[in-house]
Amino acid sequence: MGSSRSMLVFINLAIIILNLVAPTISQDDGPCTPTADYCWKCSDTGTYTAGDKYEENLNSLLYSFSSNTQNNSGFYSSSRGQDSNKINAIALCRGDLSLDSCRACLNKSTDILLQNCSTHKEAIIWAEPCMVRYSNKLIFGIEQTNPFKHLPSPNYPRNPKQFEPVLTHLLGNLSDTAASRNSLQKFAAGHATVPGGEPIYALAQCTPDIDKQNCSSCLKQSVTEIPICCGGRNGGRVLKPSCNLRYENNSFFASSADSFVDNPPAVPAAPALEEAKKKSNTKQTVIIIVVVLVVFVTIFSSICFFFRVKKRRVKLEQDENSEDDSEDVSLVESLQYDFETIRSATDDFSDANKLGRGGFGAVYKGRLLNGQPIAVKRLSENSEQGDREFKNEVMLLAQLQHRNLVRLLGFCLKTDERLLIYEYVPNTSLDHFIFDTNNHEHLDWETRYKIIGGIARGILYLHEDSRVRIIHRDLKTSNILLDEDMNPKIADFGMARLFAIDQTQGDTRTVGGTYGYMAPEYVIHGRFSVKTDVFSFGVLVLEIVSGKKIGSFRYGENEVDLLTYAWRNWREDTIENIIDPVLTASSRIETMRCIHIGLLCVQENVVDRPTVASVVSMLNSQSLALSVPSQPAFYIYHKTGSDILTLTESDQS
Repeated sequence: MGSSRSMLVFINLAIIILNLVAPTISQDDGPCTPTADYCWKCSDTGTYTAGDKYEENLNSLLYSFSSNTQNNSGFYSSSRGQDSNKINAIALCRGDLSLDSCRACLNKSTDILLQNCSTHKEAIIWAEPCMVRYSNKLIFGIEQTNPFKHLPSPNYPRNPKQFEPVLTHLLGNLSDTAASRNSLQKFAAGHATVPGGEPIYALAQCTPDIDKQNCSSCLKQSVTEIPICCGGRNGGRVLKPSCNLRYENNSFFASSADSFVDNPPAVPAAPALEEAKKKSNTKQTVIIIVVVLVVFVTIFSSICFFFRVKKRRVKLEQDENSEDDSEDVSLVESLQYDFETIRSATDDFSDANKLGRGGFGAVYKGRLLNGQPIAVKRLSENSEQGDREFKNEVMLLAQLQHRNLVRLLGFCLKTDERLLIYEYVPNTSLDHFIFDTNNHEHLDWETRYKIIGGIARGILYLHEDSRVRIIHRDLKTSNILLDEDMNPKIADFGMARLFAIDQTQGDTRTVGGTYGYMAPEYVIHGRFSVKTDVFSFGVLVLEIVSGKKIGSFRYGENEVDLLTYAWRNWREDTIENIIDPVLTASSRIETMRCIHIGLLCVQENVVDRPTVASVVSMLNSQSLALSVPSQPAFYIYHKTGSDILTLTESDQS
């Protein structure tokens, strides 16, 4: 049995390596070889008809980059067209390139891309000094690592053993430097010298639209791919839509871009021959001992685990004879992950993989051995939740299956560690788009309307369509994640409460949530119901339509909050002031209707607020008459986006 499992692990690893080394090549791939000047990939996600409006928009947009005389940063991002004919495009030149060389590269790359990927709605081309990419999907501000290309050099270094650590050190420094650069240029180039005099010239670059965290993640992942794709070679390139790496024996960039010429990174000096032999022997001995210990511990742990599983099954502390409990035990078993597996998948919960931090713990990006990306929430150590309560919560979340809810894949429970493993949603959270000055203008009304409708359907499922009724209690923009097609997924159920199907209201002595999104009856009296989530949804709708945060902002000479601002403009019939200026006039009827719905949801009187089922009907039927909203609840200003607010019993007395 042990040999079979070992063979299975070996086969899985071999498949992963083969996928990295030799990605599938289709007829829509360009000549992606180390000696080729251009390498392109035409996506098969959709096609357009030659001569139609999409092609007209595409041509004018791409050629506008090479003719742009106002922007000399070497990075261009823009959109053109509306609805199904809308194009989003990005162009990036190497950071050391002159403006004329950049334009020439972009112009030539555009010619080649349009010639070889004609009728494809999405494509990318990498030239040696520039990259051009377009898509009918939203691509701005999103870390994108596929498609990718690996181009190893055919040559080998003179001193392979000392070449690799110097290269890794250099690429790590350049990745950190590029990620920390300003929003106009995320580029770093430099060189180092291998003991013996062999030079290494390298660069790291990201598209400036992605933030520091995503840039660092993209580059560091690319560095880890170097030993697989280009190991043992003295040059290579890793090409991705959001970032790229390159290293060579010869200088290939302008010397003025070299950030390490005057202050090269420290590299270990070559030791004396005898000392080197002693160190080498010691190192080999240590490696042998460690390998033996690891093998022994692995075998011993496997044997213990096998007999443990044979003897007993994990059981919930309920009636052992219950048929439902039997199913629950099986569900818990199928969801439980090994801690070491998750620690390895997240690179020991490294900062480079941290996606963010909420009120209940940090969230990390990870990748399982089968290549599946995951998001891991590492709950805070001060959590008072017991093992039984934690497993019950996991079991509850695992049974929630809806396209607008983030799917729970499993959990891990080990001593003080409590981990929740979720599907990885690539486009981060809604607040990253709607409140970001660079990204929100690319969020057109069609996408915003789709997000509003998806959130409403997700809440409806929680309130009425799932096996149990769940009140989320912490709906906000940072808890709405967006998938690759910008479909919303409600996340973070740390504050969620379970209701009986016929239960309409609950009370708590400990109020938790986020300022601005909480209904007044919940903040003041600790009472919550389905209408509590409806209030939060109303705030979300007003934020999405206006592009403004719920918190205080300047309006003329006064400081107002979003609810007061929206209500005042509604009463004064100046509703146009509420709508985000980047939205087109053609969508005014829908945007004004959504503002109307949002104001209905945030009314102070609980009874006056609609149910989420009514909200879904209002969104789906433009002919359905809407009642006149009353004044919204009074908003107590606090620091915008503050984390969890807690009011204990003494706070309320």
